[in-house]
Amino acid sequence: MQDASIDIALVFIELGAALGGLAILARLASRWGFSSVPLYLLAGLAFGNGGLLPLRFSQGFIHIGGEIGVLLLLFTLGLEYTGDELREHLRGSLGAGAVDFLLNFLPGLLAGLLFGWSWRAALVLGGVTWVSSSGVIAKVLGELRRLGNPETPAILSVLVLEDLAMALYLPLIAALLSGGTAFELTRSILVALAVVAAALAVTLRYGRKVSAWVAHESDEAVLLSTLAFMLLLAGLAQRVQVSAAVAAFLAGVAVSGPIAEKSRKLLSPLRDLFAAIFFFFFGLEIAPASLPPVALAAIGLGIVTCATKIASGYFAARRAGVDKKARWRAGLSLVARGEFSIIIAGFGAAIEPQLGPLAAAYVLLLAVAGPILARLA
Repeated sequence: MQDASIDIALVFIELGAALGGLAILARLASRWGFSSVPLYLLAGLAFGNGGLLPLRFSQGFIHIGGEIGVLLLLFTLGLEYTGDELREHLRGSLGAGAVDFLLNFLPGLLAGLLFGWSWRAALVLGGVTWVSSSGVIAKVLGELRRLGNPETPAILSVLVLEDLAMALYLPLIAALLSGGTAFELTRSILVALAVVAAALAVTLRYGRKVSAWVAHESDEAVLLSTLAFMLLLAGLAQRVQVSAAVAAFLAGVAVSGPIAEKSRKLLSPLRDLFAAIFFFFFGLEIAPASLPPVALAAIGLGIVTCATKIASGYFAARRAGVDKKARWRAGLSLVARGEFSIIIAGFGAAIEPQLGPLAAAYVLLLAVAGPILARLA
């Protein structure tokens, strides 16, 4: 009994020290004017396996907190969109989304094959290089007061299409990585696609009823209702081998109107807490000694996909009819990678040991370079 008490005390101390360190890093990021994501990843590297001071007792709790962080990130992202906005983006921006996919997915896919990885691991790396960080980019646009700029709708259209594409990409990758016979693989993919299509249809059609169920004058009731709705959908999706993160995103889309704004305000502190834990935990899983061997590859891939992302943003803004300066601002604003790249890398880490370190180094590079380039624009 005494040993258990000592273990619990050590867990509390470790967690308190870890959260205190993350708080310091958040202050530094705010002072320096760029994303806190790379700092959280570096902190995880410092306290993970092979780091300066490995955490031994609290990794289990941090792992669960990280999983919740992913769900909250995607749920609050879904709150930003309504069903009508999704339909509008799907109709008007598919061309820009297709260019964005080809220019940024192919470099990662080809790089994975050149590294001698399996085609499954190469598909995962393609996803890592494809998707920009909605969280980092939205934060930078707000800080720079560019939300009203003429190129911002084009930027948001690219981000929305990428987020929607994840609703199909993540279940497909999960099914592909599960292995099995061709029949089992086909069945898994069809089930995943059917579940996502049904969830999206329900979200678009019955979003108002969901919002009415969640709505209440009590903040406490709204907070508990939204968390219950998100976690239940995520758990059910995970049971049928569909990404819980995608279910959380669709749950956020289903909540619309004034209650969406209220939910966003209530959940923002929780999201920031658990999102920090998520990036910190990913860093814990990476041994610092594994980064130097992939550093050159990460830098090369970062340079290439920085250029391709700028090109895709420029193309999207040109289609929107804005001037050349605004097109360059759009392209430079889309460079940052973050939460989705880390989530995708987590899917494939089990089949390719170098994928996690490469993704960590890649995200570190572009999560720092993205906000800097956006400011230089």
